[in-house]
Amino acid sequence: MALAIREAEYAASVGEVPVGAVIVDGNGAVISAAHNLRESISDATAHAEILAIRHACETIGNWRLSDTSIYVTLEPCAMCMGAIINARMRRVVFGAHDAKSGALLSNFGIGTGKKLNHRVEFLGGVCGEQCEKILEDFFRALRNR
Repeated sequence: MALAIREAEYAASVGEVPVGAVIVDGNGAVISAAHNLRESISDATAHAEILAIRHACETIGNWRLSDTSIYVTLEPCAMCMGAIINARMRRVVFGAHDAKSGALLSNFGIGTGKKLNHRVEFLGGVCGEQCEKILEDFFRALRNR
């Protein structure tokens, strides 16, 4: 999670919503790391999770990320949970809950039920206060401008 937090902090420093994501293999080795780039590249799909998944697939040469875990500083949205499910990722670990857009626990339970072809293990609130503070500080500074 520390690397995901560093990605989020970097995102904030370049004017992006501070969300960072890291994907590790079953042995804990980092496969990819990314941060939000929606503003920088004018792409609505350029969430940290999506970018990290794309890079991980390129790195291992397969769209199936079966024995991987994603660490992300903010609970994934519906789009990102869809990508996580489609990539067959094993586990999602996130920091801050997202009451408005979170799709794993806060709103929809994507990946937790029996209706989809794949379920994920999950753990929320990891370094949650630190992840929330990064987001709060970013949006406070944005409002003050």
